[in-house]
Amino acid sequence: MFRRRHSHMRPICCPPHVMPTQVAPAQISPTQEVVRTNIFNTIVPHIHPVHTTTVNRHVFHHQHYYPQTYSQVNEYYQTSRQCGDPRNPNPNCFPIPRRFGF
Repeated sequence: MFRRRHSHMRPICCPPHVMPTQVAPAQISPTQEVVRTNIFNTIVPHIHPVHTTTVNRHVFHHQHYYPQTYSQVNEYYQTSRQCGDPRNPNPNCFPIPRRFGF
């Protein structure tokens, strides 16, 4: 004889099977030039429960990477004054104060 399952009976629960963590392909955005970036990392877990005999929970750990590049600019300046000669000096030609270690 077969026994009928009554609605007051509880299902038998088995321990969950934890699958290995998988890494999805990297999502790469176009490079943006910024002066300075403050980075605050936030993990957002996404849990998608399914009400079936087997419950699958998919947890996504979003990992954000911010590669940064640097550049350097060297600037050079020159001036030239016509100060005349010792016999005929230009009265508007004054010595230039030295700045920035020049």
